[in-house]
Amino acid sequence: MENTRVFGYVRVSTAGQVKEGFSLEQQKEEIVNFCEENNYDLIKMYEDAGISGAKVDEDDMSIDRPGLQDMLADINEEIKYIVVLTTSRLWRADMVKAIIQRDLRKIGADVKAVDRPNYSIYGKDPTAVLINGMMELLDLYERLEIAKRLRRGRRDKAARGGYAGGNAPIGYIRERHTKKLVVDQEMAEVVKHVFKTRKKHRRMTLDEIAVSLHEAGYVTSTGRKYHRAQVKRILDNRDFYAGKYVYDGIASDDGQHEIIDGIQEFV
Repeated sequence: MENTRVFGYVRVSTAGQVKEGFSLEQQKEEIVNFCEENNYDLIKMYEDAGISGAKVDEDDMSIDRPGLQDMLADINEEIKYIVVLTTSRLWRADMVKAIIQRDLRKIGADVKAVDRPNYSIYGKDPTAVLINGMMELLDLYERLEIAKRLRRGRRDKAARGGYAGGNAPIGYIRERHTKKLVVDQEMAEVVKHVFKTRKKHRRMTLDEIAVSLHEAGYVTSTGRKYHRAQVKRILDNRDFYAGKYVYDGIASDDGQHEIIDGIQEFV
């Protein structure tokens, strides 16, 4: 009898958590151990580093997480479960939860959480549904409290003239010691390609621009193909790339990011 075939998925929300807190490697270790204990055949492990579990593109109902997108594209009827440390690694917002569960239900796949082995997206037992719902509400409360504190701190930073936008935009990296944003020359070429293509071909879709990046040989920092969500993120950041910075309505002369050389004619 063949073992149950599963995929694993790990995620951390911030770049700092990639190495700190419950890191990707720690999550992977927990998932591998869980699969061994339950005789699951772990086919592949997918990951997203430094990406929020609440992030979703509301325009086309897609989730802005390359690792998760790849996993949902690869999953088929032979895969019984998605194994995660906790369901919060998959979703931290109702819209994201609904999108993921919709895709899993189409092929009859389910979720197995290491911290709650009896969890199921098909659960009908009233007690289990109540407990799962309470756990997710507590997780939502924690996320909102953290977001409120971060928002307050970032507004204060922006008011003082600093960059407060969290992760560095595509095309930039944050210096380790000064925390200033500097141009990543390799990724800057991706940004210029996106704006140049959009200016030259106004009717090209986000998907078509993403394909053009692949055809030109560009890949993400993790070696993956670019998705439409990443293209949209670049285009939505037009003001930043043009040298302007606004956070939560506060215009800030952040003094911490240089304009990408040669991009002015395209933005």
